[in-house]
Amino acid sequence: MDIKPLKNILIVSFGFLLLFTAYGGLQSLQSSLNPEKGLGVTSLSVVYGCLILSSLFLPPVIIKKIGCKWTIVASMCCYITYSVGNFKPNWYSLIITSAILGFGGGPLWAAKCTYLTVSGIHYAEKTGKGKMDIVNQYFGIFFLIYQSSGVWGNLISSLVLAQHSPKEMLENVSFSHCGANSCPVSSAGSNNCTTQSPDISDHVRYTLMGIYTGCGVLAVILIAAFLDQIERSEGETKASAWKSLLATFRQLGDKRQCLLIPLTMFSGFQQGFLSSDYTKAYVTCTLGIHFVGYVMICFGATNSICSLLFGKLSQYTGRIALFMLAAVTSASCIIALLLWNPTPNQFAVFFIFPALWSLSDAICQTLLSALYGVLFDEHNEAAFANYRLWESLGFATAFAYSNFLCVYVKLYIVLSMMILGMALYGVVEYLEYKKPSLASSAVNMDRTTTE
Repeated sequence: MDIKPLKNILIVSFGFLLLFTAYGGLQSLQSSLNPEKGLGVTSLSVVYGCLILSSLFLPPVIIKKIGCKWTIVASMCCYITYSVGNFKPNWYSLIITSAILGFGGGPLWAAKCTYLTVSGIHYAEKTGKGKMDIVNQYFGIFFLIYQSSGVWGNLISSLVLAQHSPKEMLENVSFSHCGANSCPVSSAGSNNCTTQSPDISDHVRYTLMGIYTGCGVLAVILIAAFLDQIERSEGETKASAWKSLLATFRQLGDKRQCLLIPLTMFSGFQQGFLSSDYTKAYVTCTLGIHFVGYVMICFGATNSICSLLFGKLSQYTGRIALFMLAAVTSASCIIALLLWNPTPNQFAVFFIFPALWSLSDAICQTLLSALYGVLFDEHNEAAFANYRLWESLGFATAFAYSNFLCVYVKLYIVLSMMILGMALYGVVEYLEYKKPSLASSAVNMDRTTTE
């Protein structure tokens, strides 16, 4: 591989690593860092709601106007505003910066995918190698570096927030209202942890937000100063603007796509619950906010390992067996969380749940993406646009109702979505199983008619 293409891929990868070190850490903390009237999770709901809209309408237009490189730079600046908004969070600053981030998110990911794909194709044409092989290598390098952002972002938050004394944070907490019993509004005279602020000092907040903002600024400088621009033909970009939008909605005409919507949304529901409700109602309420980062590191690290493991294992077991394993694991975790009364002396258990849930999430993310690619191989772009659309809708919905429902109700919703998603996935597999026999029947009928 030539030095110049590799250099560009590494610059994009490390730029995203820096940017999502900040955003990933902030997302895990929002429900605990800004709990007053549900400000934190509301901001996340706005982020994913705006991300849905921006993914559908903005990328082709912006990429056509300023190119992939400067689209990435401009979109990264949108992410930085969210870190800045968290210095002095209120309903104006945080909601506005959440919307800015959401509208920047669609163009950012589209420009990144376009840059890697076009770079890979150009290199393959230059060297005579297979285009798909080179593009897969580029994306492999990117995700290898990018996925570690969850570890670094959460590690930073845990180290900074550890400046708090755990006694100070937990002295007024009633553990009986932690876990599944946690509700947005406490009954009269009760002491509900979900309504209490962790009372982060200004010094600690400013330190954490300063580090996260600095990571975002470094990402922008890295891309702006060192990434080479690539050009796409105007006709190609103009055509894709209408094509991608219309194809995304036309894809819903395929009944298999419609049947996969609940399972795709479940992926967003599950991750949304873990990053907002589990971290707040179980971890922060019982151990303190400074342990949120360590718990999410456990989730992220296990998720990466399991993604690699099950991606390889699926060729021996088939995807159905692994999807069933994911369903059983998720259902077991949900039932256990409904029954568990968390206390600080059960320290290891707080890490066991995200580790087990990461196993389920890794299977869903890895195999569901592959399933979309296999089922809709002739309309991959539209299929993956639908994947992002429905998963983001799952995130946005989970964050939107987080301020109004008790944790046990949310767990029942996630469980119901999982059961519905897996049942309809089974229908998709049945339809695929019947395809050969239907084709065979059609051939036999033709032969009978001919005779």
